[in-house]
Amino acid sequence: MTFRRGSATGVLFVVGVVSVVGLGGCQKVLFDKKSPRTQFETHDRLRQRYVPLEEEDVFGNPQPALRARLSPST
Repeated sequence: MTFRRGSATGVLFVVGVVSVVGLGGCQKVLFDKKSPRTQFETHDRLRQRYVPLEEEDVFGNPQPALRARLSPST
C-alpha cells in the first residue's frame, strides 16, 4: 500500500485542525467560582459566618486563608 505525498499531508493537516479545535475548548466552566462548593459553605453563608477561601498577602498575591478558617468561631 503506497501513499501519495499530497494525501498524507492533507491527512496530517486535518488531524492538526481537529486537535487544535478540540484542545481550544468550546464549553463553559462547569462550576462557577461564586457558587458554594459544599453544603457546609451554604449553611455558613445563610448564618452570616462565611470565611473566604483565599486572602491577599502584603504583595497582593492570593493565598489560603488558613488563620481565618482554622480559628475558633464565636
